Amino acid sequence: MTPFKAPLDDILFCLRNVAGADRLSDWDAELAEGILGHFAAFAEGVIAPLDEPGDAQGCTLSDGRVTMPDGFKEAYTQLTEGGWQGLTAPEDFGGMGQNALLAAGVSEIFSGANHAMQMVCNLVPGAISTLMKFGSDAQKQYWIPRLAAGETLSTMCLTEPGAGSDLSRIRTKATPSGGSWRIEGEKIFISGGDQDMSGDVLHLVLARTGGDGVKGLSLFLCPSVVDGALNAVTVTRIEEKLGLHASPTCQLAFDGAEAELIGEEGAGLMAMFTMMNHARLDVSLQGVAHASRAYHIAAEYAAERKQGRKSDGAEAVLADHPDVQRMLDEQKALALGARAMTYLTMAELTLGENRALVDFLTPICKVFCTDAGIHAADLGIQVLGGYGYLTEYRVSQTWRDARITSIYEGANGIHAVALATRGLRAPEGPEAFAKLVEELASGDADCLALLSAWQDTRAGMTEQVVEKAHDFMALTSEVLFRAVWCKLAATGKAEMVRLAKSVARRPLPVRLPLSA
Repeated sequence: MTPFKAPLDDILFCLRNVAGADRLSDWDAELAEGILGHFAAFAEGVIAPLDEPGDAQGCTLSDGRVTMPDGFKEAYTQLTEGGWQGLTAPEDFGGMGQNALLAAGVSEIFSGANHAMQMVCNLVPGAISTLMKFGSDAQKQYWIPRLAAGETLSTMCLTEPGAGSDLSRIRTKATPSGGSWRIEGEKIFISGGDQDMSGDVLHLVLARTGGDGVKGLSLFLCPSVVDGALNAVTVTRIEEKLGLHASPTCQLAFDGAEAELIGEEGAGLMAMFTMMNHARLDVSLQGVAHASRAYHIAAEYAAERKQGRKSDGAEAVLADHPDVQRMLDEQKALALGARAMTYLTMAELTLGENRALVDFLTPICKVFCTDAGIHAADLGIQVLGGYGYLTEYRVSQTWRDARITSIYEGANGIHAVALATRGLRAPEGPEAFAKLVEELASGDADCLALLSAWQDTRAGMTEQVVEKAHDFMALTSEVLFRAVWCKLAATGKAEMVRLAKSVARRPLPVRLPLSA
C-alpha cells in the first residue's frame, strides 16, 4: 500500500502560477500555505488511514439509522474541533471566514485522502452559501453556527425514483401546516442521508408546492431532529455501490416531515443551484484528487518494480520503459492540468467580476476533471499490471471511487448539452472564454491555431447542436487544457516544460470541423 501524501506543492504551484491567487484582495500567501499544510498533515495522519478499512467495512443500517465505519466518528470530532467545517463560514456566525479558493485546496486534499468521508462532510459549504443568499435572518442565525461548528451536517435532496436529471418530474410535495410545512415523498441517492458523526442532519429538500414543471418547486430546510425528537424522515435503504462504500447513499422517506421554506415559494430550483454549482466544482476537485492519487501510486511502484533490462544490459525498473513513462506522463499532465483549470475557475468565482466566464467554465471543469480522474486511475491499473487489478496497492479503489464523478451532480453528457445550448446562447461566456485562452496561451502558435478552430466550430453550432454537444465539449475542454499547460510551461520549470511538450503532441479528441 502507498500511503496518501497530499500534493501540497502542486496545489500551491497552481494557485500561484495559474489561478493568480494574489489577485484576491484577501489572499495571504503565507497564511494559505500554513492552513493547507496544517490540513495536509491532518489528512495524512487521521483521515487517510481510515480510507481502506472504511471501504472494506462499509456503512450499516439498523432501525432506520446509519452507522459509519469504525474510526469515522472520532475523526470527524477532530475535524470539527479543528474548525474545518466552518472554514468558509462568516466569522460573525462562528466560522473562519476564509475564501472559496483556499477551501478548494482543502477540499482536494480531503478528497484524495478519503473521498467517502469528504462526500458526507463537504456539502456544508454549499448549504452555508445557500443560507447566506436565500435564508432569513432567523434561519442564518440558527443554522450557520451549527453547520460551522460541525453539530449539523447537510444533504442535497433532489433525485426521486421517477425524477433523475429531469427535475420537472419531482413529485415530493410540501404543504403548509401552521407556521411551517410538511413534506411527503421519497428521495433517492442522497449522499450522507444519515450518519452517526453529527447530532443532526439538515436536509435541503426540493419539493413541489405548485403546479407542474420546475416553476412549481420550492426549497425547504428539513432537519432530522426537531425539538429533541426525530423528525419524520426515515432511511429505508443504503445503496450497494461500485465504490465509496464508506459513504452512505440513502433512500429517504418523508412522512409528513416538518420543514421550513427557504427563499421564495416557486423559486426552489434557483435557490438550489447555489448549492449545486458549488457541488459541481467540488466534484471537479474530486476528479483532480483521484488523478493525482493514481499518479502517486503508479509513480512510486514504477520507480521500484524491477522489470527487464536497459539497452546497456543493466537491470531496469518499470519507469525506465518508454511506454510506462508515457502513461506516467499522461497521468501527471492530466492531474496538473485539471487542477490548474479548476483553481483558475475558483479564483474567478471568488473574484466575482466575470460571472459569465465562471458559468461557461464550470461545466468544462466538471466534465474534463472527472474524466481525467477516471482515465488516470485506469492508467494506474495498467502501470501496475496484475498488481493494479488486485486490491493490494489500492489503485483499483481509486478507479472505483472516481467512477461516480462523471455521473453525479449532472451526468457529463448533460453538461455537454448545456454548454452547447445554453452556454452558447449569450455571447458573453464564449467570448470571455476565448479571451482567457488567448491570455493563457501567451503567443503559443499551436494553441492559438486550436483556438481559431474552436471559434470556427462555435460559429457553426447552429444546426444539430445536441448531436454535436459531446464533440464540442471535448474540443472546448482540450482548448482550455492546452492553454493552461502553456501557462504552466511559461513558469520555466523544467518538468513543466517537458510535460507541456507531451500535451502539445496529444491527438485532438475530435475531428475538425465537427459534424453531426
